[in-house]
Amino acid sequence: MMLANVCELYRDAGFLGQPAAAATSLAFVIAGLAVLARRRQGTPTVTYGLLVIAVGAGSLIAHGPNPPWQAYAHDIPIATLLAYTAVDAASDRFDRRLSPRWWLVVPFVMVPVVAAGSSASTIVQALLAAVTVGLALERARVRPHLRRTTIIAALLLASGAVLGTIGDRTSLCRPSSVLQGHALWHILAATGLWRLSPTIGSRSPRISARTSRHLSGRAGPARRRPGQA
Repeated sequence: MMLANVCELYRDAGFLGQPAAAATSLAFVIAGLAVLARRRQGTPTVTYGLLVIAVGAGSLIAHGPNPPWQAYAHDIPIATLLAYTAVDAASDRFDRRLSPRWWLVVPFVMVPVVAAGSSASTIVQALLAAVTVGLALERARVRPHLRRTTIIAALLLASGAVLGTIGDRTSLCRPSSVLQGHALWHILAATGLWRLSPTIGSRSPRISARTSRHLSGRAGPARRRPGQA
């Protein structure tokens, strides 16, 4: 048995049904833990790190024991992470504090989407990925200090996607091989998500300056009018 769009043969015996894909799923867990261990902490960073870990856990469930509900465990965290990253980038790019409802609704919407089948789920995830990448690159365009980090992360993710597609959906597919394109995708994608993490929670300098002026205006002494002693 093989999972949808994955070349590696699924072995019915044992916990690691697809050994290469299951083992490399832990790369997301490691990347998420590395994000949480960063010195610059904050709610966005922590949320992002936990979502990356959830992606790894869901991937391990799907490629490992593969229970009947594996598609929900695998697809919902990915869609949620994409939505969260997109909302974070949009909030920074457009100088607006966007409600968490913009991304928290995604896991609930994904339940019927996943139930509709792998094709529907794949299409929704692809659309979310396109929006997320577009917003991240647009933020990098107007925030030069985030440009290098964002481009490197995007290149890692793109490279992983290409290698995964070539290894899984072309004549290079070798179901019994230890070297699997999907496993390479896991490693490169996890590295890309870790590399992107410094941009998460970043906000426009204008917002920071505005907040600073607002606080200093409240706490500081009143300005003297001309002619006042």
